[in-house]
Amino acid sequence: MRTSLPLRHPDTTQPEFMTRRAWWLLGANVLIPGAGPLLAGNRRFGRLGLRLWLAAIVAVLVAVLLWFVARGPLLFVLTTGWGLTALAAALVAGGGWLLLTQLETLRQVRLFRVDHFARGLIMVLALVVGVVPLLAGGVASAQVLRANQAIQTLFGDANAGLKLPSDGRLNVLLLGGDRGADREGLRADSISVMSFDALTGRLVTIGLPRTLEDFGFSDGPMRDMYPDGYTWCNVDVCYLNSIYTEVDVHGYDVYPDAAERGSEPGIEATRDAVEWITGLEIHYYALVDMQGFAALVDAMGGVRIDVTERVGMGANDDGTIPDWQPPQHWIEPGEQVMDGETALWYARSRYETTDYARMERQRELQDAVIAQLPGAMLQRSGAILDAIDEVVQTDVAPGQVGVLADLGLKSRGRDDNVRIDIAPPRFDVEGELDYDEVRAAVQQALDGELP
Repeated sequence: MRTSLPLRHPDTTQPEFMTRRAWWLLGANVLIPGAGPLLAGNRRFGRLGLRLWLAAIVAVLVAVLLWFVARGPLLFVLTTGWGLTALAAALVAGGGWLLLTQLETLRQVRLFRVDHFARGLIMVLALVVGVVPLLAGGVASAQVLRANQAIQTLFGDANAGLKLPSDGRLNVLLLGGDRGADREGLRADSISVMSFDALTGRLVTIGLPRTLEDFGFSDGPMRDMYPDGYTWCNVDVCYLNSIYTEVDVHGYDVYPDAAERGSEPGIEATRDAVEWITGLEIHYYALVDMQGFAALVDAMGGVRIDVTERVGMGANDDGTIPDWQPPQHWIEPGEQVMDGETALWYARSRYETTDYARMERQRELQDAVIAQLPGAMLQRSGAILDAIDEVVQTDVAPGQVGVLADLGLKSRGRDDNVRIDIAPPRFDVEGELDYDEVRAAVQQALDGELP
């Protein structure tokens, strides 16, 4: 019986055979962690190793299956603190267990019975093969914990809450603005709504000019303050992007729970205006600080944009200098990989252009960053997470960001995505804008009936 199981009951007087046995045990354990001790005779340890290995395989297969059939719930878990902490712990524990199986296999090899010329090589390879998974698990775990820290810092806390879709859609208000020293408060240069079908991910994007006038507010403090609409105000111009400035500069005592929900009174006031204009419930907002936007683009390694017409760069006629000056540089037509400064000028430039053209460029830049960010994260996750933390403010809750990420992935490449801009020629924004017509067009876009 002993001679029929040479791996378990070897003839220790034959160094040549013991050497071959050592290589067999180590190789088997590399392919199937736990197989080495099991074949060598440590059945309890080996069986535990095989069970854990099978459990790990099943977990990976389940994750892959969920990615294809239920990606939303998977990403929900992987964007929560407890989910990422559990993943980080599993990565370290898995690496430690692989090292432990290698050490037990090395013990079962009976190294001093192996040919003395092979002893050193076998020991070194066994230790290397065991330590590498531990190091890889530690590095991966550190990255996961860093992502967890970024998510917990960036996204709204538990008070932000998980919100259910309205009429089958989740709607996110996107604001791009500056908090520069040369202006009071914040004025949003870019205002849009991304409306996702909660099942299919079909995306309708609604672009709103910052200069919209004579609008109202949904139920809330601003409607109480301006029951007849935003036709007059306490700042120099009564535009859509003036609301935040007014609320912030004058310190109105409105939306007292905004900070607890990861927001600000000025943002909540703007949200109420956008809800009235579009007829949509706004579930979440995301504010991009354009002063720091260049850092995000640089962290990504640049952003690829297909420029269709020349865009001027340099001090321009935005009122920051007394006299108009010609462009210092130009962004030429053609596909370009823009660094942060160039991308910022592409979005901001006012040379020989209109607000609506700027809206279109900002949309192009926004779409390009969203599309190229996942690929850049694979190579530059650390720098990107640091930059996002400085650039983005939002009330999207941890977990819910995974749901929105899933909808964003579903929306990519769909032929039925729609963008509707509240701008000429579809709408006469320079005259008396018919907001009933705006809301009807938005609903048509949501229904897939927009001509």
